[in-house]
Amino acid sequence: MLEINKIRLNKENVIELLGVKNFKDADQKINTLIDLDEKKRQVQKQLEDIKADLNVKAKEIGKFMMQGEKDLAEKTKQEVAALKENSKDLEKELSEKEKEIEELLLSIPNLPHSSVPKGKTAEDNIVELMEGEIPKLWEGATPHWDLCAKYDIVDFELGNKITGSGFPVYKGKGAKLQRALINFFLDEATKNGFDEVQPPLMVNEASAMATGQLPDKEGQMYAIPLDGFYMIPTAEVPLTNIYRDTILQEKDFPIKKCGYSQCFRREAGSYGKDVRGLNRLHQFDKVEIVCIAHPDKSYEQLEKMKQHVMGILSKLELPYRILRLCGGDMSFTSALTFDFETYSAAQERWLEVSSVSNFETFQSNRLKLRFKNQEGKTQLAHTLNGSALALPRIVASLLENNQTPQGIRIPKALVPYTGFEIID
Repeated sequence: MLEINKIRLNKENVIELLGVKNFKDADQKINTLIDLDEKKRQVQKQLEDIKADLNVKAKEIGKFMMQGEKDLAEKTKQEVAALKENSKDLEKELSEKEKEIEELLLSIPNLPHSSVPKGKTAEDNIVELMEGEIPKLWEGATPHWDLCAKYDIVDFELGNKITGSGFPVYKGKGAKLQRALINFFLDEATKNGFDEVQPPLMVNEASAMATGQLPDKEGQMYAIPLDGFYMIPTAEVPLTNIYRDTILQEKDFPIKKCGYSQCFRREAGSYGKDVRGLNRLHQFDKVEIVCIAHPDKSYEQLEKMKQHVMGILSKLELPYRILRLCGGDMSFTSALTFDFETYSAAQERWLEVSSVSNFETFQSNRLKLRFKNQEGKTQLAHTLNGSALALPRIVASLLENNQTPQGIRIPKALVPYTGFEIID
């Protein structure tokens, strides 16, 4: 959530930056917001004046009573009663204005960083780096969904029978590959200074609101109305909410957490080749990294998180590229996002496997996540997160890129985790 004071002081710049995100009606919404804030401040001033007047009159009543001036005391009491009634009306009006402002703020996305390119779709993203060689497959190579059936390692039909499409069953070496990747990702994160946490798979509404899943993404989340819970779309939500309503010390930074979780996404409206096999699932495994940083150091931490993901992909021997997302392809909450894509040789296309983002103060404002600076004043921290990594498309790329006539080769870095060198 944007900070109202910064909006008021930088109105034109805010409207311009929202334009980079292709946010409709930015001018109208920001002007409405500033107008509401001005009215709220006027009501607040009236309320403060009344409270000050009440304090004065309370002292006057005591003085009049001591002096035996009962008529003046009674008259002042009546004035106090009128002021209290007026203050109740103003408190109600103030509460209504604050609610209107919050609802409007919740509908406005985060401002993009100055380095975010303009654009409307993924076609406008900028390729910043490309590493590794695109593998040349043997003549009998097939997409991963055929490999899964051939080696009986992922059963999509069985998952559909048990639950529905998008809930695959991992079997044999497929299940062991999943477990190996999870342990490998967690170990790599730990080596890079991230403390491991095993978070809940469900969160309450306050947690979903704090990290920006609500009210923006409620249509993509699985809800449990009876209990007021939501299945997590990513471990980012519970990991970041560890620090909701928290005041940190400057010496605490950077705070780095990692966590494995299953993730649940409805993925409404997805269709075609994007959903074939492991390309897009409703339930999948992911290791998430989260960082809470000092505002002056958050982009330094973002770069370190990028380097971390690059290191993992290199160890997996996967060709990858990094995209700087344009304004139109960024999330509602992000200030700057880098997407990582691996090349899927059998599908002959790039698959997104990670997003690394800086949210600046957008999440922390909702979280009320602050720290005491060197002057002893509290200010909002910056929050960052990244996938390190999401498993389904990593598995798809590994299966396709490493297939041979003898079977599917396992990258050397994973062999100590799988206990086997080939799927055959």
